[in-house]
Amino acid sequence: MNAKDARRGRGFNFGAVYATDEQSEVRALRGKKARGKEPAPGGGADFMLKFLNIAPLLAIPVALYNLIAFTTPGGQSAVPDQLARVMLSVPMVTGGSWSITAGDIVLIFALVTLFWELLKSTSSGVGAIINHAMSMVLFIICLIEFLLAPAFATTVFFMIMIMTLLDTLAGVVVTINAARRDVSVRDNE
Repeated sequence: MNAKDARRGRGFNFGAVYATDEQSEVRALRGKKARGKEPAPGGGADFMLKFLNIAPLLAIPVALYNLIAFTTPGGQSAVPDQLARVMLSVPMVTGGSWSITAGDIVLIFALVTLFWELLKSTSSGVGAIINHAMSMVLFIICLIEFLLAPAFATTVFFMIMIMTLLDTLAGVVVTINAARRDVSVRDNE
């Protein structure tokens, strides 16, 4: 394959054609670290960051809901009452009271993790693809729980399940668009 064919997109190694000498040095240095010739900085913290980048964060609110569902005294029929329990009451200027329930707190936490998941979905590496696959598995697990377990047939869990679906769909769409943009930029060079 010659350079002209590589610029036209014929071949498989686009990065090698467009890499500068500086980028090639960085890749070579990364390769040495991966082969163990030079210790990678971070140690266990580096592994934890990679795991958090790959694992779907919405698994945390799903696990929290599972914890509530399986540890609620009175069995699975008492879960809606447990979620409707007022955890905090804030007096308002109008004289009314804003009541925050346990279910509201779980949903707020799930929304925050959905935000972080959407930020993570902008990457297009192998870890992002694994994250999307794991997010799809998490959605399927949530769907099965919602359809088959009485404790999970609540609006709170339905909203969490929809968040896992949106995470999956948004991650795939954003990754495809980012990859398409990367390919079109390389074709224009």
